[in-house]
Amino acid sequence: MTAPARHATVTTPPGPFTVVVETDPDGRDVVLASGWTADVADLLAIVHPTLRPARSTPSPGLPVLDVVEEFHAGGVSAIDGVAVRQRSGPFLQEAWDVLRTVPAGRPDTYAAFAARCGRPAAVRAAANACARNAAALFVPCHRVLGSGGGLGGFRWGTPVKRWLLDHEAAHPGVPVG
Repeated sequence: MTAPARHATVTTPPGPFTVVVETDPDGRDVVLASGWTADVADLLAIVHPTLRPARSTPSPGLPVLDVVEEFHAGGVSAIDGVAVRQRSGPFLQEAWDVLRTVPAGRPDTYAAFAARCGRPAAVRAAANACARNAAALFVPCHRVLGSGGGLGGFRWGTPVKRWLLDHEAAHPGVPVG
C-alpha cells in the first residue's frame, strides 16, 4: 500500500475519463490508472497490488486534466510526457514502454507490436500487455490493432477505441496552442 492518491474525472467526447495519480518524491504527479469511466473503483481495481493506494480522494483540479483536454482538442502528442507508474514482470514493463513509442495516427498490429518488443513470436503476450495496461491513453494501447485490421479488444470498449484512432488520424502529432 502506498500513500493516499487523488483522482478526478473530466468529460471527453468518448465519455467520462477518470485518472488516479500519486505524488512521487520529486513532487510530480504520476498516473497509476486511467480510463473511460466515472467510477474510480473501476480504476483502483486494476492498479498493481503493490502500487494500489489505500484510498483516493477527489481532486478536480489535477494538472494532468489539462493534458487530457489538450489531447481531446487535437494535441495528441500532449500525452507523451505524462509520467506513469505500473508494475509487472519484465516483458510487460518493456511492452508498456514500447507502447509509448507507437506514433499517434499510425497504429501497429499485435504482430508488429510484438516485433517492436523484440519478441515477434509473442503476439499473445503483446496482446496481454495491452489488456493489462492500467494507464489507458497515456500508455496508448488503443494504438494496437488486430493483424487482420480489426480493432481487437479494448478495456473501455471498441467505440472508445475507434473514436481515439479516428481522432489521432485527424490530428497526428499536431501541437495545439
